[in-house]
Amino acid sequence: MVFKQRVNKKISSGIYRNKRILSPKRVFLIFAILILIGFLMVISVFAWYSRNLPRPGQVVRREGFTTRLYDYQGRSLYDIYLGEKRTPVVFEEVPQDLLDATVAIEDKEFYEHAGFSMHGILRAFYNIVVYRNLQGGSTLTQQLVKNVLLTSERTLTRKIKEFILAIQIERKFSKNQILEMYLNEAPYGGPVRGVVAAAEFYFDKSVADLDLAESVLLAGLPQKPTVYSPFGAEPTAYIGRAQAVLRRMYEDDYIDKKEQEEAVEALKEIDFAVAKTEFLAPHFIAYVQKRLIERFGEEMEPLYPRLSKFLEIMERNRLIRYENDYSNH
Repeated sequence: MVFKQRVNKKISSGIYRNKRILSPKRVFLIFAILILIGFLMVISVFAWYSRNLPRPGQVVRREGFTTRLYDYQGRSLYDIYLGEKRTPVVFEEVPQDLLDATVAIEDKEFYEHAGFSMHGILRAFYNIVVYRNLQGGSTLTQQLVKNVLLTSERTLTRKIKEFILAIQIERKFSKNQILEMYLNEAPYGGPVRGVVAAAEFYFDKSVADLDLAESVLLAGLPQKPTVYSPFGAEPTAYIGRAQAVLRRMYEDDYIDKKEQEEAVEALKEIDFAVAKTEFLAPHFIAYVQKRLIERFGEEMEPLYPRLSKFLEIMERNRLIRYENDYSNH
């Protein structure tokens, strides 16, 4: 009898201890410790990757713009650029339709978030876990960081750096400034960077003169400029993408149903620019390059491969004309 009482006492004391171990206070304490450890780990990761990051102010481009040659009447003769064709534009000169279309299709929460989107982060995490694909979830600010300060490599390291820089840039610049920089840096196909170069390349017009259909076409290009370009392998691929932009604009109350339907029809009748195959004032262009080389040295020659090829053709034609004139005498 005494033995049974001792056994029951041990069992009951064990159960009591187990209850103490599983008490709400202990669970809360463990949970709080895990959160603290996770927080410290996140801070450590951010501190580690923040060591050698570019300064947020470097996102403002101060070089790499296209040099344009004009005649005495103000007509554009030729564009000189290295790799990327880019002409800056200020926020006030961009039509509202293009601003709205860009935000609607690329980052509908742009004016609410602080550089990152929790919904986008969850979507990116889902892509990593389910599809083993590191993409998605980038806000306009993060895309700006990728285009200007980082590379396009799909690695977790780059995504962390992109996240940190996006937060820093949001603290330093206004939303309109960030959107302006994005529109000056976004890729629109081939060497074309920024909406000014894109408007001229696709429509041969000023960005300020773009209508709704042209605006949604441009807004849809940065995601896959090679695929959606009207000058690409599938000349009509842009229509489906532009219609998706219009649908987003309608859903977000940027346009009404009538405007959406009219723009859908207008997409099929867009008058695209015709590629220019001839140089205007070729001798003047050659003279300008000669002066540039005289001023900055022969190392400037590789910066203008198109002009160099043009000079080669000019010289060849000059020799041909000389030989023909000589033979006629």
